[in-house]
Amino acid sequence: MIHAEIVATGGCVPERVVPNDFFSYLVDDADTWIASRTGIRERRFVSPDEATSDLATGAARSALARANMEPGELDCIIVGTSTPDMYLPATACMVQKNLGATNAVAFDMNAVCSSFIFGVETADNFIRSGKYRRVMVIGADTYSKILDFEDKGTCPLFGDGAGAVILGATEEKRGILQSVIRSDGGGWELIQVPSSGSRSPVTAESIAARDNTFKMTGKQVFIFATDVIPRIIEEVTTKAGVSVGDVDYIIPHQANVRIIDFISKKTGLAKERFLLNLDRYGNTAAASVGLALDENIRNGTLKSGHLVLIMGFGGGLSWGGALIRL
Repeated sequence: MIHAEIVATGGCVPERVVPNDFFSYLVDDADTWIASRTGIRERRFVSPDEATSDLATGAARSALARANMEPGELDCIIVGTSTPDMYLPATACMVQKNLGATNAVAFDMNAVCSSFIFGVETADNFIRSGKYRRVMVIGADTYSKILDFEDKGTCPLFGDGAGAVILGATEEKRGILQSVIRSDGGGWELIQVPSSGSRSPVTAESIAARDNTFKMTGKQVFIFATDVIPRIIEEVTTKAGVSVGDVDYIIPHQANVRIIDFISKKTGLAKERFLLNLDRYGNTAAASVGLALDENIRNGTLKSGHLVLIMGFGGGLSWGGALIRL
């Protein structure tokens, strides 16, 4: 049986560091206010001339270098993002050109903050079917481009970044052992950019009303996240035939440390088993899981043989997870 194993990972964040004090114009003692509510201390923002494809390309190049692979060896590039460079063409095609990956089919996938997980499952299915042998999955977002910087409930939460993974075919029982993705369109209104597409095109009036910026109903999203995360853990491990206790580490979507605290108490899983970097990067949307995966492989926390559960949740509503044997 063919499995999809992790060949290499890569990450990329902008140079500009934005501390919590940046938001002092919105709230007094911004650092304490934001950190106490979210666990975030700082995040990265792209420069005006940087876009999602630039970060995605940086993460991809990093992964290729660690894999000692040439771009032409890639069969497929999937970019998960909800902040593409433009409506069309696909950001993945820009990344393909930047890399010179002329043999790879390239396309985008938008499941908002779950996009990386959705991309990993798609790549896994491509590889298991025998269609492709080497697939690059990139989660990349530049939410600083779409935030309402007058909304203190959302703008301090997000940062920009990209995380990449190269999955390759193997006949060993390792790599992605089981994955699950789910959607609930009944909650689509909870996370949205109202004026951004064919239903409500951007106009002078929508810009004046800030309807072209990110909107989130925070309380309901918190309830959603704390409900689905335990279900992801249970469903993925059960389908894989392993106990939750067998999982060495969990890499969740890096949204809010309060969510992780709640899940730790609800499930009885020690918080130390959740690998987090949101204190330094904030919520990087589709990039968050890939960035944390790459960082913890590079720093030696994650080692060969470890059993790791990655998971995401976001707009759509969407959620999912994948169990990986490194």
